[in-house]
Amino acid sequence: MMASIWDKTTETGLDRPTVIEADDVWKTFKVYKERNPSLKETLLRGRSAYDTFWALKGVSFAVKEGSTLGLIGENGSGKSTMLKILAKILRPKRGSVRIDGKVSALLELGAGFHPDLTGREIVFLNGSILGLTKSEIAAKLDQIISFSELDKFIDTPVKNYSSGMYVRLGFAVAINVEPDVLLIDEILAVGDESFQRKCLNKLYDLKEQGKTIVVVSHALESVRSICDEAVWLEHGEMRAEGSARGVVETYLEEVNRREEAKSGQKSRDEEEFGTRWGSGEVKITGVRVLDGGGKKRRLFKTGETLIVEMDYEAKEEIRRPVFGIAIHARDGVHINGTNTKFSKTVFDKIKGNGTVKYIIEALPLLKGNYVLSTVVYDFACLHAYDHHDRRYLFNVSSGDLNDYGIFYLPCAWELKSGREKK
Repeated sequence: MMASIWDKTTETGLDRPTVIEADDVWKTFKVYKERNPSLKETLLRGRSAYDTFWALKGVSFAVKEGSTLGLIGENGSGKSTMLKILAKILRPKRGSVRIDGKVSALLELGAGFHPDLTGREIVFLNGSILGLTKSEIAAKLDQIISFSELDKFIDTPVKNYSSGMYVRLGFAVAINVEPDVLLIDEILAVGDESFQRKCLNKLYDLKEQGKTIVVVSHALESVRSICDEAVWLEHGEMRAEGSARGVVETYLEEVNRREEAKSGQKSRDEEEFGTRWGSGEVKITGVRVLDGGGKKRRLFKTGETLIVEMDYEAKEEIRRPVFGIAIHARDGVHINGTNTKFSKTVFDKIKGNGTVKYIIEALPLLKGNYVLSTVVYDFACLHAYDHHDRRYLFNVSSGDLNDYGIFYLPCAWELKSGREKK
């Protein structure tokens, strides 16, 4: 069994009680090999054959009061199942879960929303489920409606709501019942940008108030910024736990490693992405993205060394070729383009096989997905011998940096106070 996130010997959080504890939790589901039988079919020939699927396998963790925990992992890893067990919607096959205090959960889209009820009726229904009296709900009603921004639609049946409106109403109710523990599934990914920011700001407010929060999310940047700790689940098992930043970095490194292993660098980069053209007197025969130690990498951190090696083959003597690199964001933004001519690096002539290196000593890019173009042209840069357009992928993690945008710009801050009046 893995150690608890907040081990009793850890200095951080010693003065705060543990409010959530999952101890060796296992959960199974039946996966039927045929469609679900009707009652008549069940009586005539018995239940359909099924396989047992273990959604959780010995998951253990603990969360201190006032902490925020993120559950991350790919689809089907057991994150939402674990959250439902915490919310007591599901019961574990083995193991136990303990939560102290009032729990408010925001799980599947529209969970608990009867389509024929109005938004106002849903507020009273969900509030009562969460333990509030009718008078307590009435006292909070204006606050809930105001946060949801659904004033014009609050008396409309929720079957006419969009997915974003469902989220607005559900989140507004969940946070305004004054919970001690808030459980949130990926549902916050739905909705417009403005409301997502509003929800995130509210989560920060709840953190400052000392509320305990558990979040399931694929939005790893949000997990890094909101959560204190994180647990990475894979196929129902815990792969990593610890600080949110550390667990997210470990997860991203594994995702990129698997992508490379599954498809192979050359087949993935040269066959699946981008386009290629050129007359062929010089051909780029291989492209490798390396770190400062010469190791192939797909994931880099801001500030690390990045090297692009281009293997070429010149079947005849080519005078003064120009090799170039361009970096694009995956959304199409052209971030930078340069070549050997711009850099005043002139190769007098080439023939046969060789390798050209492009070196960035300290990568200034912030977190994002990027793609490289590699080219070789004549000296006038008018004739393409070989042009590989947007074919080589790499990703960047900002590490401990909190800057946002595309580039990291080193800077300093100074404060100069005004002179006191005499």
